[in-house]
Amino acid sequence: MREVNEDTSTHAAVRATAEAIERGGVGLSVDELLAKVAAAGAVDTDPGTDGETAPDADTGRETAPATDSAPPRDVDALAAAIADRAGRHLPSGHLAADADFFDAGGSSVSAVELVAVLEDELGMEIDLDEVFADARPISLARRALKHTGAAAVVPTPVTPVMPITPVTPTPDAPAHSAARPEDLTQILADLALADRLPFVASPEPLPPRRVLLTGATGFLGGHMLLDLLRHSDAHVYCLVRAADEETATARLGTALKSYALPWSAEVRRRITVLPGDIRHPHLGLSDDLWNTLAHELDSVVGVAAAVDFLRGYQSLRTSNVLGALTLAELAATGRPKPLHHISSIAVFNEVGIPSMGEDDPLAHVDRLIAGYDQTKWAAEVALRRARDHGLVVTALRPGGIGGHTRTGAYNPQDLSSGLISAFGRFRTVPAFRYLNAAPVDWVSRVAVAAVREPDAWGFDYNLTGVPNTLDDVVGDMALGGMHVRVHDWDGWRTDALCRLQADPIPELAFLARVLQSPTALKLCEATLKGPAATADRTTALVDALGLPPAARYDARAQLRTFERLARDGLARLPQQDDQPYLWFSETTEGSVGPVGATPDTPCAMSLTLSIASMHQLVTERRVDVRGEVTCPALHPEPLTVARGDIWIRPEEGIPHRHGLRHQLLRYRLELTDTEGGRWWLEGHKYARARRDVWRQTRALTVELGREGGPASLAGEVVVPADSYVRDQIDGIKVDPRLTSQEKRAAKLTWLAWFGLEMGRGLLGPFARAAADLLDLRRTQTPTEQHR
Repeated sequence: MREVNEDTSTHAAVRATAEAIERGGVGLSVDELLAKVAAAGAVDTDPGTDGETAPDADTGRETAPATDSAPPRDVDALAAAIADRAGRHLPSGHLAADADFFDAGGSSVSAVELVAVLEDELGMEIDLDEVFADARPISLARRALKHTGAAAVVPTPVTPVMPITPVTPTPDAPAHSAARPEDLTQILADLALADRLPFVASPEPLPPRRVLLTGATGFLGGHMLLDLLRHSDAHVYCLVRAADEETATARLGTALKSYALPWSAEVRRRITVLPGDIRHPHLGLSDDLWNTLAHELDSVVGVAAAVDFLRGYQSLRTSNVLGALTLAELAATGRPKPLHHISSIAVFNEVGIPSMGEDDPLAHVDRLIAGYDQTKWAAEVALRRARDHGLVVTALRPGGIGGHTRTGAYNPQDLSSGLISAFGRFRTVPAFRYLNAAPVDWVSRVAVAAVREPDAWGFDYNLTGVPNTLDDVVGDMALGGMHVRVHDWDGWRTDALCRLQADPIPELAFLARVLQSPTALKLCEATLKGPAATADRTTALVDALGLPPAARYDARAQLRTFERLARDGLARLPQQDDQPYLWFSETTEGSVGPVGATPDTPCAMSLTLSIASMHQLVTERRVDVRGEVTCPALHPEPLTVARGDIWIRPEEGIPHRHGLRHQLLRYRLELTDTEGGRWWLEGHKYARARRDVWRQTRALTVELGREGGPASLAGEVVVPADSYVRDQIDGIKVDPRLTSQEKRAAKLTWLAWFGLEMGRGLLGPFARAAADLLDLRRTQTPTEQHR
């Protein structure tokens, strides 16, 4: 396939500081590629282009054409004019007429700028979605002249690829409701490339010891690299897009550290970094290195892909389809090797598809609208053809890839991360059927297990975990103190766009572009309205290998990710000023007196204890306090609690005073009087190895003093026995916006958590006393005569 994938363009410039693989870079000219495969039955969708380049952008930047000048009426001339304007927005400064704008280094932002320039200088009204669909100047020129009728469109000669007529939408089909005919033609041409792979024998069924991994700088690929090193003895060759080995190594290290993954000497010892590019012939490697890998590798793992929900098939195919076929060529060359291909549940992204099982039929390609969905479909179907040649291909299909359950690391450009951020930030969710998502640590672990286990090779796996329903998501967010409102899809999209425009968030700019793109909206619609993915084969593999079973990506699993999203400004966790999630009253009565003297002055507290979310309890073990303290020894009028906190089993209940008293609760209140004076109150509930357990849960030892000064009063206040159950159990109140079921769940969760913590605290002194009594802590030290 080297001839097929040859890159002969002299105008494709490689960006020195290459972005992540999702951004693309220098790729193949579509016309040049199709010319190479014409003999194999490929279809040239853009004949008549001679690969002419746009004039050097530097020659015309100062003198832009007047906005009222007529645009060229000839296809080639108009393409050259478009290429000239597009080159101004690229790192290289120029673009060939038949080269893709995004492959040459363009971004979503620069595409918006290009559309504005074309309208101002050439009078061309081009929809932004058209640029994303196919950003070659020659293609933009043809479509523009076809719409205006200014020039005849050169007909496209078609060489049949297969004895099947491509299904094209009816002429009156609404825009963005079906795949473009030119994309379907190109897909069929790309599928035919798989037929050129050689026939191969079965690989040796042994765990691999030398593995080629692409996409190691990406979110999933980085985690798979570490799992390969942790759970196997394999040496991993990492293909990284860069100009040289030093730059590639530095880029890999930076990526791993950004995902909270280790970049140690041991990691570097067990990997070999290869500068290359999946979009280039032979992965951009020399012939000698290609041949060496072909004869020495035991396994090929393809994770790298261009992930962009706005770009079209023509723009993404070089990375996502031709790159996969190049890896298949490597796997089939030399000694037979299995190919493990990271596909996507997006191969089912057809609106109305009935099921998404591992062996269920994929979507109808003519009903896939987004270029990303089309390329993932084409790559998987092409590799199915490769199986007919004897190549062992394992297709691993993640759904949404959530953040790491322990580190909280997440992919900021992942659509599921963007949606979760918007849910938490705006407190609204769109109505959906299922969210097929799983945390990255589980997806990576199972994928690596399939790579290592020969009996698992050659099958399709859905790595989607346990799907979340709408009720699951709403309940999880309510448990975290984030009550959300459910809107229909159109209403939620409109509301989210208004909020993103009113308060722009750079990290969510990609989500705003997705919500404005008719093509990307079809992808979202299919995702939210799709059925639950099933994974029977994956479940069987997990059980057979003793791996952690799939679990719902719930509030606890998302905890660290939400914290990191909030820290990065993408999400918003519950605040102290928000509507409390749960609250109840506490009253205490007692007496205080000067420190060191007998307490003889009445003191009482009337408090409201509340939590903003269960997240607050799990992470801080803290309860918010407001209310009043009545203490005539401090001030004749009640003092107001300006700020108050209660910590439950602070410092894990480490005992005070030589192990005799274990902390149950610690109170810290900031008080103000009616004249503006400021005071403080510090209180502790202790557990002791005594019989009065009931009183220990109610008695609070307190000290009070003026702000900035030492304690002037000390004493004890106690919760009356008759009010404890009435106020702190029966009197629990919950956010009224929750449903009755959610309210019951909130009460039970609080009582179970708090009761468990108090039980642990009260048992601590008795366990320590028993240890002292039985002398279990003493370490026997043999005397000299007994050695």
